[in-house]
Amino acid sequence: MSTPTVDEATAPRADPDADRVVAALVRDLDDGFAELVRTYQGLVHAVALRTTGHRADAEDLAAEALLRAYRSLADHRASDDGVSGGGQIWLEDLAPRPWLLTIVVNTRRNQVRDAARRPRTDGATLPDEPVSGPSVEERAERREVGERLAALLAHLPETQRTAVVLRHVTDLPLTEVAAVLGCPVGTAKSHVSRGLARLRTLIDETGGL
Repeated sequence: MSTPTVDEATAPRADPDADRVVAALVRDLDDGFAELVRTYQGLVHAVALRTTGHRADAEDLAAEALLRAYRSLADHRASDDGVSGGGQIWLEDLAPRPWLLTIVVNTRRNQVRDAARRPRTDGATLPDEPVSGPSVEERAERREVGERLAALLAHLPETQRTAVVLRHVTDLPLTEVAAVLGCPVGTAKSHVSRGLARLRTLIDETGGL
C-alpha cells in the first residue's frame, strides 16, 4: 500500500452503478436488491475485511450488514401507502454506495462494543490472490504485505481505521467517506490524515512493509 497524501483532489467521483441499481430497486425490491448485492458485495467484503482484520468476522459482518440493508429497504416499501409515494421517492434519491457502507460501518461499531468479551488468538487473513496475473512468488509477497498491513490497521482507533480503509483501500471520495462516517468532509479528512500518520509511524516502528 502506498502512503498517499490527503491533499489530493476531493471532488466527488460519481458512482457509475448508482442509477442502474436505484432503477432496479424502484422496479422491484427483490430483484433490485439482488442487483445491489451483485454490484457492491466486493466493496462490502473489502471494507468488512480491512476493518475487522479477520476473515470469519468479515463474512459475519458483511452478511449482517446486507441483511440490515434489505430490512431497511423492505421497511421503506411497507411504509409506502401507495398515495404519498414516500418509499419510491426515498429510493429515487438513494445514493446506494455510501448508504450501504454506512450500514456496514454502523454494524461494525455495534460489534466492537462486544469485542472485549471475545478475545482473539488467530491472525488476520486476506482473500487469496487470483490465479492469473502475478507469479506465485509475487502473490506470496503481496499476501505477506497485506497481512502485515491488516495487522497494523488493527492498531488504529476504529474511526481512523475506517476512514483510511474507505478512502485509500476502497478509493471512495472524501464526500462519501464523510457520508458514511456521519461527519463533515473536513472532519473525515482529519480522520484520514491522522490515521495515515499513525499508520506511517507503525510501519516505521516495525521496519516497513
